[in-house]
Amino acid sequence: MNSLRDPLSRRTFVSGAAQAFLSVSALNTLSGRALAAPGKDASLAKQVATARNVIYLYMTGGMSHLDTFDPKDNGDVMGLTTAIGTNVDGIRISSYLPLMARQMDKVSVIRSMQSTQGAHEQGQYFQRTSYTLRSSIRHPSMGAWLQKFQDKGNPTLPGSVMIGNDSRHPGAGFFESRFAPLMITDPEGGINNVKTNPWFSEDRFASRLATARKLDTAFANKYDIKNVRAYADMYDDAVKMMKSEELTAFDLEKEPEELRNKYGRDNLGQGCLLARRLVEHGVRHVEVTFGNWDTHNANFTRVPELCDELDVALSTLLQDMSSRGMLNDTLVVLATEFGRTPEINQNDGRDHHPKAFTCLMAGGGVKGGYVYGASDERGFAVADKAVNVPDLNASIAYALGIPLDTVLYSPSKRPFTVADKGKPVLDLFA
Repeated sequence: MNSLRDPLSRRTFVSGAAQAFLSVSALNTLSGRALAAPGKDASLAKQVATARNVIYLYMTGGMSHLDTFDPKDNGDVMGLTTAIGTNVDGIRISSYLPLMARQMDKVSVIRSMQSTQGAHEQGQYFQRTSYTLRSSIRHPSMGAWLQKFQDKGNPTLPGSVMIGNDSRHPGAGFFESRFAPLMITDPEGGINNVKTNPWFSEDRFASRLATARKLDTAFANKYDIKNVRAYADMYDDAVKMMKSEELTAFDLEKEPEELRNKYGRDNLGQGCLLARRLVEHGVRHVEVTFGNWDTHNANFTRVPELCDELDVALSTLLQDMSSRGMLNDTLVVLATEFGRTPEINQNDGRDHHPKAFTCLMAGGGVKGGYVYGASDERGFAVADKAVNVPDLNASIAYALGIPLDTVLYSPSKRPFTVADKGKPVLDLFA
């Protein structure tokens, strides 16, 4: 019996072939399809986009709001952390962020974030998707939603890129695998396996690709559904990228050494520089992860070290993009899954705290030098203008012009929108 006639074996072969030939992993299953339909009571009006691109800086582990962008006068909760003034009257931030203190005129600070999720995996998933983690479904991240509704920006490069080591990223969720981000672990390493060995000629490559397509034909004709067709798209996109002159976007050697040093010669700094280059070349959604901010122990030793890298990278990114005019159409977001407790534990650390934390937004039509909402005098709870996680994602989607009330259906025919029931915080926009 020919094992390739069996659907499960065929699926395994196709996935393996894609990885062997093109070093691309298929992230989605073959079953199901996503269907668009207007939601109940949906508005026909579509918001006008204020941004075209997003650079999303994700602080893994739960960044302490008290020790970064929401310091308090209460010495009992601040420990060794002190506050400093900034270039905006009335806005103070941690003394661990002296470079960012000079850039706050470009930033909106949301000091009233709250989440329903107090564990890392669940909190990170919620922050990236607006939905709680379930074993039965994988929800799309913002980069996938952006590609689903709008163009890629550069036809030969990925629509979204994730820079960092995060195997649990939700990626394309239940959308087709072509909407998943390209994963890059090392921002200085470029993309692996895009150059062939000298013996692997163009003719040999074309021959193997033709063989793969020939083997695909019967299966694709029998199962002519969206997620099967996505495999053919995956091959085509991979080949386009391999042959594209735009791959220079991933080469940080093209940048002046002085600027590379200014960003910081660490993964966050070089990741931010790579993000700027990718956006310049048409990649519309770039995420850079950085951490670990899970400071249960030695908070006042670890946080200053983390802040030093963040301060250098973020302040340089905002300066660099502003000087190039890129903040006009690029939204920069700094997010984390939750904050840290005002109480300092016996290990000189702070524990998980989803009741109040801070996120930042800059560029892309967002106000600069602005603070939205507030936590109480201890940083324990939201005191004014609460913003939940879906609201933050709705604000990002609003800036990008993604329709907030258009429903897409999962393979199980369940309805979903880009930010669930979240409402955009319109006061953030100029």
